[in-house]
Amino acid sequence: MTTITHEPLTVTLGTSGVTPEDVVAVARHNARVTISPEALATVAKVRAHIDDLAASDTPAYGISTGFGALANRHIPNELRTQLQKSLIRSHAAGMGPAVEREVVRGIMFLRAKTLASGRTGVRPVVLQTMVDVLNAGITPVVREFGSLGCSGDLAPLSHCALVLMGEGEAAGPDGQLYGTAGRPAVAELLAAHGIEPVILAEKEGLALVNGTEGMLGMLLMAIADLRQLLTTADITAAMSVEALLGTDQVFLPELHAALRPHPGQAASADNMLRVLSGSPIVASHKVGDSRVQDAYSLRCAPQVTGAVRDTLDHADLVASRELAAAIDNPVVLPDGRVSSNGNFHGAPVAYVLDFLAIAVADLSSIAERRTDRMLDPARSHGLPAFLAADPGVDSGLMIAQYTQAGLVSDNKRLAVPASVDSIPSSAMQEDHVSMGWHAARKLRKAVENLRRVLAIELVTSARALDIRTQLSGGVLTPGPAGAAVVTALRSVVDGPGTDRFLSPELEAADNLVAAGEVRRAVESAVGPLA
Repeated sequence: MTTITHEPLTVTLGTSGVTPEDVVAVARHNARVTISPEALATVAKVRAHIDDLAASDTPAYGISTGFGALANRHIPNELRTQLQKSLIRSHAAGMGPAVEREVVRGIMFLRAKTLASGRTGVRPVVLQTMVDVLNAGITPVVREFGSLGCSGDLAPLSHCALVLMGEGEAAGPDGQLYGTAGRPAVAELLAAHGIEPVILAEKEGLALVNGTEGMLGMLLMAIADLRQLLTTADITAAMSVEALLGTDQVFLPELHAALRPHPGQAASADNMLRVLSGSPIVASHKVGDSRVQDAYSLRCAPQVTGAVRDTLDHADLVASRELAAAIDNPVVLPDGRVSSNGNFHGAPVAYVLDFLAIAVADLSSIAERRTDRMLDPARSHGLPAFLAADPGVDSGLMIAQYTQAGLVSDNKRLAVPASVDSIPSSAMQEDHVSMGWHAARKLRKAVENLRRVLAIELVTSARALDIRTQLSGGVLTPGPAGAAVVTALRSVVDGPGTDRFLSPELEAADNLVAAGEVRRAVESAVGPLA
């Protein structure tokens, strides 16, 4: 197992298992990686099996043969080093923009985890070099297009492997690029950090590229982000209910787990009830209000956000299984056999990536509907049009909702599953692929869009609550939770007033959401939320 410590942040790789927290710590927070002596000893022991096969007259896939559709060719000893170099160089064929640094670090750490398992047959020096590159803050340049999510994330992992060889493109810890036209070679970057480029031996090229690390790393980071955003979604939904004079009675616990035992729904309903507790605004219309039911976007918020919670739990289960895997082809079994397999196929991960994108699109859609309702005087129960200071002269938050609608529309496009597609490759040897990398790329964008959608709902509901208070002469105020959130927001976004440059305020609210400050504000007032 891995262990993780803080001050300084360090993750130690063993022969089995890492946690999602380990991955995020290395990918996002530059945690230092070490390798346990047990793992290094196991890797060295297993390598002996590969050396025996390499010396045998019996062909072994990827050790003494070519790859993919070229697996039928036996490669003589004198060409095997060139075979490994050729594999990595030819497979590093990605194009497009460079993917984010955290994605690349996640890929490399997860592949190092697999190498440390002892199931891939690499030499210890290969594993150690990958860890050294991570610890030096060196980031291979990985291009957005190139992976089909089968036979592993081949192109992304090959771009990483090429840097271990002192080739390809990489950024130093200061962000300076190496290996591109007119710039120093990657070998110079490695040398500056005391790292010797690896000369790959038999099997090692395949071992570096045959895994699902790209899509898995992005799934794990999306899960971490969504855990926080779902609680934020409960908070902004409750603030919208409060601002729209909605009822809190539909969030009572007896209406959820007891009647419809979806755990996510119960958790979201409880969050919303806690946010609305003690609200003078909610209390003000419990008697004498002629409305029988609130609109679906208010009343059904826990059902939607809760369903996303349950979907996320399923994705978390799949991710935990994939984290426990040692994916390579061929793989070295505990009894020494080296066996071909299909575990590199990304279908399990691709499906949940797509499932999450669908759920995220729906959650962003219901949040936008609440925002639109607060801006419409026909449905907002006494609030001015677009929450403007002087409607007609001022446009208020009219165009903020346009932006939100654009984000929601983008998420609907991103919800189209990637995993239903398959484009055969390698002369029909690889005739069914998962497209999991593409599913992961679009989920990252969808999660980012959702965060911005929630930021706009936050700005809108906070302004609506402030206006409620102003219109009542200070009598109708939000509850302790809503007041705490408004106070936190007002530290970076001004309250109601005449029209002003809105974009910086929306960005500031987005940063507040991303930093988890909305949840912290509520928990300071009413205690922990789900």
